Amino acid sequence: MKVLGIYGSPRKEGNSDLLLDRVLEGAQSAGAEITKIYIRDLKISGCQECGGCDKTGECVITDDLEKIYPLLWDTPLVFLSSPIFFYGMPAQAKMLVDRSQALWSRRMLRKAPAGRKNYDHGQGYLIAVGATKGKNLFEGVELTAKYFFDALDKSYEGGLFFRAVEGKGKITEHPTALQEAYELGRKAVLGSPLSKNSQEG
Repeated sequence: MKVLGIYGSPRKEGNSDLLLDRVLEGAQSAGAEITKIYIRDLKISGCQECGGCDKTGECVITDDLEKIYPLLWDTPLVFLSSPIFFYGMPAQAKMLVDRSQALWSRRMLRKAPAGRKNYDHGQGYLIAVGATKGKNLFEGVELTAKYFFDALDKSYEGGLFFRAVEGKGKITEHPTALQEAYELGRKAVLGSPLSKNSQEG
């Protein structure tokens, strides 16, 4: 089974990176084939809201996302990791999400209204970590992730959320976080309907 890990942080080897590393290790232990995307290494621009994808489902902007779109659409299990910046995603991750408008257009073009109630391209998970303890810390980023995965024709399955983790690498001092991340990756692969179908076939 193919799994895509999207690293949404602008900081290399930060807390959300470390968590996603462990998630993908867990997924690999369950037999998954792993692909990683580091958004900070991509040369991409924001959505121009030009409407160019409305009739084709293809983005008209030429940049690094041209090679990423097929992975977003075709990979059946996607994990997105993100730190919390002002109760939302970093700008780099949000650009990727905004540019998924092209895939949302593709989904609308290819599916009749009744079919849009179902997700045929897999599942998506979010891993988020923030420095504060705010009650609503993850509400914004979770809604954004939910509709990002909706554009990819994937169901949003929740994920892992950690508050009060401040400082690079501090997640390693959390008593259970890295093990929880490993288990999420493993269980997501083993519990995926696509994984079950391949085992039954």
